[in-house]
Amino acid sequence: MLGYIVGRLAQAAVVMLAVALVAFLLFNYIGDPINNMVGQEATTTDRQELREQLGLNDPAIVQFGRFLVNAAEGNFGLSYRLKRPVAALIQERLPATLELVFLSALLALAVGLPLGVYTALRRDSWISQLILTSSLIGVSLPTFVIGIGLIYLLSVQFDLLPSFGRGGVVSLGWWSTGLLTKSGWAAIIMPAITLSLYQLTLVLRLVRTEMMEVLRTDYIKFARARGLTDRIVHFRHALKNTMMPVITIVGLQIGSLIAFSIVTETVFQWPGMGLLFIQAVGFADIPVMAAYLVMVGAMFVVLNLAVDLIYFLIDPRLRIDRARAAGRAT
Repeated sequence: MLGYIVGRLAQAAVVMLAVALVAFLLFNYIGDPINNMVGQEATTTDRQELREQLGLNDPAIVQFGRFLVNAAEGNFGLSYRLKRPVAALIQERLPATLELVFLSALLALAVGLPLGVYTALRRDSWISQLILTSSLIGVSLPTFVIGIGLIYLLSVQFDLLPSFGRGGVVSLGWWSTGLLTKSGWAAIIMPAITLSLYQLTLVLRLVRTEMMEVLRTDYIKFARARGLTDRIVHFRHALKNTMMPVITIVGLQIGSLIAFSIVTETVFQWPGMGLLFIQAVGFADIPVMAAYLVMVGAMFVVLNLAVDLIYFLIDPRLRIDRARAAGRAT
């Protein structure tokens, strides 16, 4: 087990180094931030002094080395746009994004899992066909169209929910949460629904496909031959084996929710990391953009590692295969 964890950690370190290199190379050449930081009256000397202060005149390898060292310490420098430490900006925006992602993932699982099971067990019923047809909306419609549609329906037409913002928040140390206020819950409903629809459809169809595949296996036929009830066969045997690929997809899709919350946060003006990134792109705020990409990459790596470890713990076949490989090596 220890050797497996060490090996996965080494792979994660290599991946993060590659992500850091891509972030540095990509965002270091998308524009000159000096043009946005100084006015038209600034002289060439002023511009050169500012470039020297920011370290933009150093060789690329020196800048990348400095970026790696600072990133390892959690220091991503100063925002060119806001003149504040990037780490402080991310600390302010991270709670909003994580709460939105958490509720979206919970909604996708809470709705997609039972609907997937139902459509697998009652696949010929008209209700199942209606659910599958309706689920195509979550895949076919762009996120911003869904968000704008919800705003028009629930905010403009019926005035039920706020169309933008996070509502009231409560500070718990450095963490700010809107889940402890009525206005916070009202503000997060539409963004959470918008962000969860694609993931909900994915979970629904994955559970349905895997459940139907498992129900065709021999051990399910043997369970029925033993006289076990449908409830036990469906939920104790079939559903349990269906959850293995679902765990993988859901774990990786949480990272996707964080990465692709940019559109949802922009539509609803949700004060999270995605909105911060979009604003940074318009200003060529390189430290913010690089920090965002590195953080999203780190979240993907951590989630992928967590999924691998969960697999290793709940699937005895992986432990047996690894033990056999170790025995052959010795």
